[in-house]
Amino acid sequence: MPPRHRGVSIATVIGLAVCLVGTALADFDNPKAKIPPLAKPTRRSGGEGFAPLPLPATPLRRTELKRQPAPPALVGMINFSASQFKIVDGQRQEVGGFPTTQIDIERLMSYANSQLKINYRYMGMSLDGFSWDPTELPLLYLTGWTALPPLSDELVAKLRQYLIDGGTLVIHAQCGREEFVASARREIARILPNHPLAAVDTDSPLFHAVVDIKEMRVRKDHEDFKTIPPYLEAVYLGCRPAIIFSPIDLNCGWDVVNHPIDGGILYHQDDALKLGLNIIAVTLADLQYARSWGTEKIYHQQDDRTRDQLVIGQIIHNGDWDPTPHALPNLMKYVRQNTTLNVQFKRQPVDLSDAEAFEHPVLYMTGLRDFTFSEAQVQRLRNYLTGGGVLIADAAAGNKAFDVAFRREIHRVLSDQELKPLPLDSPLYQMPYAIKAVEYTPLVNAPGGSGGDNDKRSAPLLEGISLGGQLAVIYSPLGLSNGWEQLPYAFNRGYADTDALRLGVNILSYALTH
Repeated sequence: MPPRHRGVSIATVIGLAVCLVGTALADFDNPKAKIPPLAKPTRRSGGEGFAPLPLPATPLRRTELKRQPAPPALVGMINFSASQFKIVDGQRQEVGGFPTTQIDIERLMSYANSQLKINYRYMGMSLDGFSWDPTELPLLYLTGWTALPPLSDELVAKLRQYLIDGGTLVIHAQCGREEFVASARREIARILPNHPLAAVDTDSPLFHAVVDIKEMRVRKDHEDFKTIPPYLEAVYLGCRPAIIFSPIDLNCGWDVVNHPIDGGILYHQDDALKLGLNIIAVTLADLQYARSWGTEKIYHQQDDRTRDQLVIGQIIHNGDWDPTPHALPNLMKYVRQNTTLNVQFKRQPVDLSDAEAFEHPVLYMTGLRDFTFSEAQVQRLRNYLTGGGVLIADAAAGNKAFDVAFRREIHRVLSDQELKPLPLDSPLYQMPYAIKAVEYTPLVNAPGGSGGDNDKRSAPLLEGISLGGQLAVIYSPLGLSNGWEQLPYAFNRGYADTDALRLGVNILSYALTH
């Protein structure tokens, strides 16, 4: 089945979040902003409270307040406020340039610490003095209800590098205010312009990592609660959400049941806390993967002029086409080390609308999200496959949205054919490695996974379409490319690294020799 998000109109959800009829933007009064942050924790310690007294008097002891040792910081709450002054009741008063609140992150961190048995804190911060090192603060948090100030080009570049280096940025619109939502989208597009901000599919770890969230309650003004599938938007770097954005108030600290906010739209506090818990858990689980993914890998032949070696074309599409950029080069390196195939360390991004795409004997594609081919691309790919070309594809990390989309689109390309499981006696499993069983990642072997009887090793689950007696399409609904990358991605539904590489070698060998 396709992800349940596809049954919910994004326009409906966003419309719910931003159509705040009857409330002038400038007149909005956010009651959440009137609650002061909690005092910092203290401990009491005995100490000598008075000057020495004549013997035999006994010195009295008094308790003194001392600040508790601070736990490590996980979240940095961004404050863009610049000192401004305005006249209030005839007096000049200092006001913040960009108002924000701590009520939600304060409550969420307390809840996450108790539920995950961790001990982290958040800290308020200005980006002016930040080191931009994700090991210092792995998660940056931003919320507000007025329009974000335009960020400088220098600040945008630093935020972009912070995300590439492994950091995560979480943004939510306080009270779902339209002015904040629009400005946040604008700045997100500037930070990662080549990566789309889109709805997160409902099979994402963001909705299942700790708490299995299938629906959420949301309230607009004084209206009754409505129930919708969990909704977030994200920009991905690799297979992880690097920017997580909620156009609905990710409300962790306000009792919206008894105190609805006019001109606002908020998740029910209990549901928002569970969603926030998943966000914290995913960020922590992705830390090692995020830092490894962001490390630039140099392949010395990538920029060489193509000679007589194999160069694989990777198909560009509109469904996050490049979540595993290190995969093909790593696989080619493994092929060269373990076979006699003459493989160049090079991949070439190709557009199916471009005739040059079909100069490659092998095309490869992967992705994270739903995608669609144009009619012209469908026709060109059909001609390529019926003319002897081979298409290799996999759903990155076993992503269900891509799996559904690939099956739909390949049916458009070859409507009289269908994907069929490859039997164990297929030539693909025979050379150069004799493959009878493979090891899957823990998520596949878990109860309800795709690993058959959940034994440690099971039969591989590749599918294919044959034309003229030879495989023209070789497809894995489970992640192959994540194993080729050999990066520690905790949420990979796919093959363990070694078996992913061995399958990749056999797939390439078959494609080049049949």
